[in-house]
Amino acid sequence: MVSSLIFSSLLLALAVSAQSDPFQKYTISAPGINVSCIPFGATLTNVYVKDKNGDAQDVVLGHDDGRDYLGDAQSPVKPNLGSTIGRYSNRIRNGTFTIDGVTSHVSTNEHSGLNTLHGGKVGYDQRNWTVVSHNDTSITFSLLDEGFEGFPGSVVTYATYTVEANRWISRIVSIALDAPTPIMVINHPYWNLGAFVDPNSSTILNDTLHLPLSSRFIVVDGIQVPTGEIGTVKGTGLDFTTPKQLGRDLANTAFCGTGCVGYDNDFIIDRPRYGKPGSFDDVVLSMSSKNTGIQMDVRTNQQSVVVFSCGILNGAGGSLKSSQQKGGVKLVPDYGCIAIEPQQWTDGINHPEWGQQQYQIYSPSTGPAVLYARYDFSIVGDSGGSKEESNATRIG
Repeated sequence: MVSSLIFSSLLLALAVSAQSDPFQKYTISAPGINVSCIPFGATLTNVYVKDKNGDAQDVVLGHDDGRDYLGDAQSPVKPNLGSTIGRYSNRIRNGTFTIDGVTSHVSTNEHSGLNTLHGGKVGYDQRNWTVVSHNDTSITFSLLDEGFEGFPGSVVTYATYTVEANRWISRIVSIALDAPTPIMVINHPYWNLGAFVDPNSSTILNDTLHLPLSSRFIVVDGIQVPTGEIGTVKGTGLDFTTPKQLGRDLANTAFCGTGCVGYDNDFIIDRPRYGKPGSFDDVVLSMSSKNTGIQMDVRTNQQSVVVFSCGILNGAGGSLKSSQQKGGVKLVPDYGCIAIEPQQWTDGINHPEWGQQQYQIYSPSTGPAVLYARYDFSIVGDSGGSKEESNATRIG
């Protein structure tokens, strides 16, 4: 009964979607924050927050014209700027997995067919989502996936973006309608908290990153597919358990695949997903820019976070938006951004020894897959807040 109602509502929504513009920008706002997004890929296009001088700065990469996101999707290197990734984010070895004795082969799109990346050749980032609700502070998109890219069964996903004072919240709920299937739907924004306000802000290497709960990481092979081994960050360039500048240990980061310099790693969050009341209050990642004074603190129900330092974009980031061309920089340079992706452990569907399958495989008899991520913005050095914000007050 519930499934049939969902299908009926989604078919109606899809009919409406066909008549709308997938590149139209929708804006939501609250004190101290202004967020824009488009239905194509349920993509985050702009996030304006205030810097230490009280000026609004756009702190995510993207495009002025929504149609340019289609060009990204059709390019050989798909940067996934701000898009929603699915049905299963990150990599799947050989594009293959087995559930209840049934082996599935989904489309492979990286390393000459050796793995699937971000949902396959045409993932959720390249789909036209439907706007099902929109007001001044919140917007909800929906997508019906009837077996895209060879994944088993149908899945309906709702992505809701909400703003409160100096805060952006992402809630993504995915429901397996008729078969067991892997689900790991995430957001993929690229951040630059320096907002390119001057040449010193053209990269994120001087920004400070803190991963207070991440003393372990997922070990990968030369093509960035997990080997099954779990590594420890101590004594490596991946150790952000105390705050440090992103560029400090760049030469000691040979853990992100062959030829990779920088960070493209899945950091384990060593905290139970629902381990204690108020677990959403744990700051799992904190990042700040000394140039703008903007600090961002991330909270999530997920059990890992991927950090990608944009060291190998090779120009795929394209031109900066007009809102970011204040410091004389026109094109996104290497290390000009950082992607932060709360998720479950990469390729956990192929590593039952990790105990991740209950958080990655869903069916009509399970609850939905739920991603919750909260991004709080403040100014470094002000007073108030929690432990991670002990020197920050809300801006706005």
